[in-house]
Amino acid sequence: MPGSQKRWYASDPWELLKGETVRKLKIGRFSYSNLFPIFYMLERESDCRQYEFIEGVPSELNRRLRLGEIDISPSSSIEYLRNSALYDLVPDHSISSEGPVRSIFLFSRKPLEALGGETVLVTSQSETSVALLRIILTKFLGLSCRFRQTAGQVQQTMKSHAACLLIGDDALLQALKWRDMHIYDLGELWTRQTGLPFTFALWLVRKDSMPEKKELIKGFILDLDRAKKHALTALRTIAPASPFSDILSVEELVQYWQGISYDFNSKHRQGLALFRQFAEELGLLQ
Repeated sequence: MPGSQKRWYASDPWELLKGETVRKLKIGRFSYSNLFPIFYMLERESDCRQYEFIEGVPSELNRRLRLGEIDISPSSSIEYLRNSALYDLVPDHSISSEGPVRSIFLFSRKPLEALGGETVLVTSQSETSVALLRIILTKFLGLSCRFRQTAGQVQQTMKSHAACLLIGDDALLQALKWRDMHIYDLGELWTRQTGLPFTFALWLVRKDSMPEKKELIKGFILDLDRAKKHALTALRTIAPASPFSDILSVEELVQYWQGISYDFNSKHRQGLALFRQFAEELGLLQ
């Protein structure tokens, strides 16, 4: 009888893979608030069972992407400029600003123009931001400074140094606490000088992941496109779910996200090309 025939197919294709090792796309995820809206929407609107998210600060994700431990990731612009032969760009996606970025700050006990000859402490978490700071101080202001990497707390390090660069959530938090210091937004300083956006990060795909995971990558990019589109129309709804919702108001979070450009158009490309030029002149792409 027809009703006694054993069904050979699964209504859910993933049922066929139970008990087997499922090949997943390994995706880097910044441990900062700047991409929270997009990942929030991605996880709620997409079937993420074929994705493995690997969280870390930009420098760590750069390293793991370069080594092939991650297939696709938001990654520092300087990583792309140094190793572009390894990567394809995900079209129309970046973390950029045209003006204040509100989470990459130089905290200084002196006015910016008075930092010549000083040692500036820099974060170990983002090489792009450090390169941008070097360009601002050296190319834009003509200052000669020393730079030393630190992972210490700004309260301690600033006791013996003139200035310290912080990024991401650390920068957001410290900007609320250290209002008596000179605080410089690197995105604002770049745009004021160049008239162009600054691209801090791009979405990169390892070229050698494409042959094996082509369909997974194509599917993820479609999911990412949709997540970005929907997130940018729902920031006020997303804000209460942010880990920063007990520190910043909904209005402050929305204002922060609206100050970030998640696109990558011709103007962004001009800014990136100028960053490449300055970085090459200073020997920062070695």
